[in-house]
Amino acid sequence: MTQIDPIALFRLSVLGPLISRPLQRGEFQKTLWELAGREYAIPGSRRTRLSHKTIAGWYYAWRKDSIDGLSPRPRRDQGQSKLAAEIQEAILRLKRENPRRSLLQILQALESTGQVSQGTVSRSAIHRLLQRHGLSRPAGAASEPEEKRSFVADCAGAIWYGDVMHGPQISLHGKPRKVYLVSLMDDASRLITHSAFCLGETALDIEGVLKQALLKRGAPYKLVVDNGAAYRSGSLQGICARLGISLIYCRPYTPESKGKIERWHRTFRDQFLTELDTRRIRDLDDLNARLWAWLEQVYHQRPHGGLEGLTPLLRYQQDLPRIRSLGIQAAHLDALFYHREPRKVRKDGTVSYLGQFFEVPYALVGKTVTLVVDAHAGRVVSVESAAGEDLGRATPLDREANAHRKRHQPGAADTAVEEPADSTSLVEIAHKKYYGEDEQ
Repeated sequence: MTQIDPIALFRLSVLGPLISRPLQRGEFQKTLWELAGREYAIPGSRRTRLSHKTIAGWYYAWRKDSIDGLSPRPRRDQGQSKLAAEIQEAILRLKRENPRRSLLQILQALESTGQVSQGTVSRSAIHRLLQRHGLSRPAGAASEPEEKRSFVADCAGAIWYGDVMHGPQISLHGKPRKVYLVSLMDDASRLITHSAFCLGETALDIEGVLKQALLKRGAPYKLVVDNGAAYRSGSLQGICARLGISLIYCRPYTPESKGKIERWHRTFRDQFLTELDTRRIRDLDDLNARLWAWLEQVYHQRPHGGLEGLTPLLRYQQDLPRIRSLGIQAAHLDALFYHREPRKVRKDGTVSYLGQFFEVPYALVGKTVTLVVDAHAGRVVSVESAAGEDLGRATPLDREANAHRKRHQPGAADTAVEEPADSTSLVEIAHKKYYGEDEQ
């Protein structure tokens, strides 16, 4: 399975609010400017802002070619400008004097003062110059109160929320360890599609919970999460992209964006944690067994005030015909969650992963390969080239077996088969003529 370009995944995450639902008239431009006003952790760049034209370009590229249209296509003249040095200085000065000046205004100023001839400088050239110097940030609009309205998805499976809650300390192998509750909630029914206590809040923990939720409850159309680093991992974005799930990030410091799951956390603390006897908990599996029993026997069976007296389970079951099944993807779900780790092949033809060594074809010594790993099981599945070509399986290193293995010796193949003499050699021709062998 070809690895999705990390920049394409970043661009897809930016487009989330534009592609996750049908937009009403006039809503596209409003959303576009709202996205341009946000700050982003842009891969490979120190900038934190994107122009509305850039985002619009990504949007139309996505509509045309889906995720493939978002992969970067580098310019041949990237990092260079064909503008004369004095023209570049004039452009930068005009923008710094008045940051609200548009590209057209800068161009008109250059032409009206005679610094450039009309039609000799394009606005795109000015834009690239400003962008390279971090001056293409759009001017902010006047501050207005943002309208927020309570809503609910029209059916179960339309929207899921993901979040992490800090949990209690439990004793593991005689030492206290803090645990974290990773949960996914369905918006329309308030059903917890899956939840588990984990020893961390990493991308791997979140992916493990998502995988179980998909197996139990099908695939949502949208997954709303916060801006934490774990949720922005390339592996999670790739999983959602391949399953057709719009991964939407909440704006920082806006917990109301996930108000329903935040409210569930309060319920969980009041009804589960206050009743939990940690003295009975032997390990993490024991804690999760109690969590899952409580969810199925208590929370999912109790009438919910926001569901007109229905239980979360009954409300979810009302929409079973509309739930998006995984279909044939269920048989390949493990492969969708595989991670890819680059490794350089050692001189003995091995690569390492999690302290273990694996043998790969010896011809790959010194080259960089990609290990396809099941990170949840901690095993290496196969090896790929940097271009994504399958290079076969990675075999666990067996040093005892290698002690009896016959090694390939350089030149061995040459001595095994006798090559015919070279009749066109100048030395042989001279030899034959000198000794008269060609007359015999």
